[in-house]
Amino acid sequence: MSEHDPVFEGTAGEPTPAGSSPVDDTPQTDSLTDDLRALVDDGKTYLETELQFQKSRAAFVAHRGRSGAIYAVAALLLLHLALITLAVGSVMSLATLIGPLGATAVVVGVLVIVGVILGLAAKRRFANLSTAFGEARP
Repeated sequence: MSEHDPVFEGTAGEPTPAGSSPVDDTPQTDSLTDDLRALVDDGKTYLETELQFQKSRAAFVAHRGRSGAIYAVAALLLLHLALITLAVGSVMSLATLIGPLGATAVVVGVLVIVGVILGLAAKRRFANLSTAFGEARP
């Protein structure tokens, strides 16, 4: 029997009669419930993997966020000290022109006015924000 014999069409040395299929004709042993169990197991595995990935991602963000927050707090503290120094320097500079009490009153008055303006602007922004979330959506 030759591999070029039209009666036999073989694959890997196993001849099969012409016209028959080389596919295994044994009945499948997998049932639909086995397939569903496998699908559920795959879903559980995917969910566990995704949960672990999100946990590691959250830990990464928390670490970077924490170090960023530390730098932000340090920067705000230094800016606060700079503003205090500016206020003290303004009082000292104005004290030679209008006296210590007048200089203190002028600097405090300017700081109060700027604080009120910034507070009203913040209130307006928060009011705009609350109305944006308070509107009914279609």
